[in-house]
Amino acid sequence: MLQKFVFIILVLGFNVLFAQNKSEEIAIKNVIHTFFEGLHKGDSTIMKKTLHKNIKIQTTSTNKKGLPILKTETRNQLLTSIAKKNPEYVYLEKLLSYTIKIDGNLASVWTPYEFYFNEKFSHCGANSFQLFNDNGTWKIIYLVDMRRREDCNYLKEKN
Repeated sequence: MLQKFVFIILVLGFNVLFAQNKSEEIAIKNVIHTFFEGLHKGDSTIMKKTLHKNIKIQTTSTNKKGLPILKTETRNQLLTSIAKKNPEYVYLEKLLSYTIKIDGNLASVWTPYEFYFNEKFSHCGANSFQLFNDNGTWKIIYLVDMRRREDCNYLKEKN
């Protein structure tokens, strides 16, 4: 009888933890979705809601010689570039998948993507987001993306 009781308590405990983790994953995914909603609409106000005030933003790629490049951008630079985006330009970043890892108030999100500019394929790569849960609100504290023009089918095959 005691073993059944302990088993039931354990099962219920795991179900509660699983449900909490799923709701956190949904909340985190919503932050990422909102970030890209702002990007696609060219609305820096929408994007700003998702970004921690001390966010670090970087982009990696390779130059024409194949050498690695790492660029760093501030929160204000990102938001200003989105706010000043030419309304005739259409950005679409198509996320191919989400891999979300959570430990307490820290979350990591990996999103391979394809990027389209005015409905034409531009490049592909992956985003790595680090989020911090600040009193119940997930905010992006670090964002790095990788950009390339070749080997983009690799991303589709892996996902």
